[in-house]
Amino acid sequence: MQHITGIQRNQMMLSSLEDTITADNPVRFIDAFVGTIDLEKLGFSIRVLKTEGRPSFETAVFLKVYLYGYLNGIRSSRKLEKECLRNLELQWLLCGLAPNYHTIADFRKDNPKALKQLFKLFVSFLKDADLIAGETIAIDGTKSRAHNSKKANFSPKKIDKHLAYIEEKTQQYLDQLAQNDDHENSTTITNIQAKIERLKTNKINYELLAEQLQTSGEPQISTTDGDARALLVQGVVVEVSYNIQAAVDDKHNLVVATHTINRNDKNALSAIAIEAKENLEVDTFTALVDKGYHNGRELETCKNQNITTIVAHPEQGKSNENGTQPEYLISKFTYNKETNTYSCPQGQTLTTTGRWHKKTGRTEESGYMFQKYRTPACKTCPVKDQCTSRKGGRELDRSQYANAVEENHQRYKDNPQLYRKRQEINEHIFGTIKRKWGYNYTDLIGLEKVNGEHSLIMLVYNIKRSINILGVPDLLAKLKTWNSPYKRKILLFIKTTYLKLITANFFAQPKVSC
Repeated sequence: MQHITGIQRNQMMLSSLEDTITADNPVRFIDAFVGTIDLEKLGFSIRVLKTEGRPSFETAVFLKVYLYGYLNGIRSSRKLEKECLRNLELQWLLCGLAPNYHTIADFRKDNPKALKQLFKLFVSFLKDADLIAGETIAIDGTKSRAHNSKKANFSPKKIDKHLAYIEEKTQQYLDQLAQNDDHENSTTITNIQAKIERLKTNKINYELLAEQLQTSGEPQISTTDGDARALLVQGVVVEVSYNIQAAVDDKHNLVVATHTINRNDKNALSAIAIEAKENLEVDTFTALVDKGYHNGRELETCKNQNITTIVAHPEQGKSNENGTQPEYLISKFTYNKETNTYSCPQGQTLTTTGRWHKKTGRTEESGYMFQKYRTPACKTCPVKDQCTSRKGGRELDRSQYANAVEENHQRYKDNPQLYRKRQEINEHIFGTIKRKWGYNYTDLIGLEKVNGEHSLIMLVYNIKRSINILGVPDLLAKLKTWNSPYKRKILLFIKTTYLKLITANFFAQPKVSC
């Protein structure tokens, strides 16, 4: 039986690195893209040549390493160092260079802002390449586990629980100590005293944490990563994590804006929507967003920025056996804009005195102004017990953002088919990044650095998807015609270097005396 046989290991071969890389290999686009950009102008820290010691690697080398690594599911700096030595694609991309893992890791930590700028720059390239329409954008968020365990995250309630436990255990040890004093067991006494001292130290540490919480005004504190927060992931599951925000264009499902926050989605809509508008350089677009983002202040901000929102409207009010019934929920009351009144399901009119009241929140930003609406007809209403349990009758609050909320709600009702596209546009992106690639946690500490890593992940996602759409040759062709303000002036660089070499050689020639 015949089998396919390989070549002899000691056989000599005449070939170059160029021969090993096909024309449609993604590394060709990485090389061309990085070579096109003026990295210093974009904000990357440039390594300068020192007068003494070993010369440093060019900044572009590390950017190529990380783009290749994240594109292939490798983000450990130690693994990337190994790949530089054994991976033919990386050897071609880096021209045989192999940086140390520590130097590779430093690049990612030192350039978070520049990596975010690089993501934005690639969005402008995608727009110039006609891969982004910039008309309908789906916005959503997902949680990424932080480099901080639950045990290293504390709230005032958790600290009080630990302090109460310490008090209880200390008292138990003191009682044991009193009993052992009678029996004069020196070994047992020493062990108990050591435990009491350890509890005293722990108590001091928890009291310091409580003091830090009170000073900062934050609801919680993390000791490993100070910016990480315990966030609700799904249902009642809580993880110490970050919240990745992403705005996705509907033409080819490419990410047009992204940033990371350490809070929930409630107050996050306007920031990511405005960022998307700036990146796309458009006057307006339609944003499709789920009900977790519904917030009157955020909707008002988007409206002022000429961003059309279609945000799912959460159910207002709850019905129960002893209180408001479904027929008398707030959604059943009709607002009259001309008279500034409400009409109830029984045909009565609720009016306001015009006085504004202030609703306070955890922060000054979360507070808002509102007016109260009442009617004296509630006192004699035959269905009062089905409408409200308040003795004084039904009372409605209308916030200063009510107009923006109602306009959004009307658009939501008028565009059910368009809103259904939201999940199709952006949900699979998080599935690809977290489930398929395994990027469901961050390697870095601190909000700024985490922002840089997540911008890199979204950039790589866009690169991979655009390659799948157009292919490497067509994408390279569009890169050549791309007119970017951050484009590297290669010809000028080559001419300047060439002139310097000629001048140096001329003056270095030995002079012959006659």
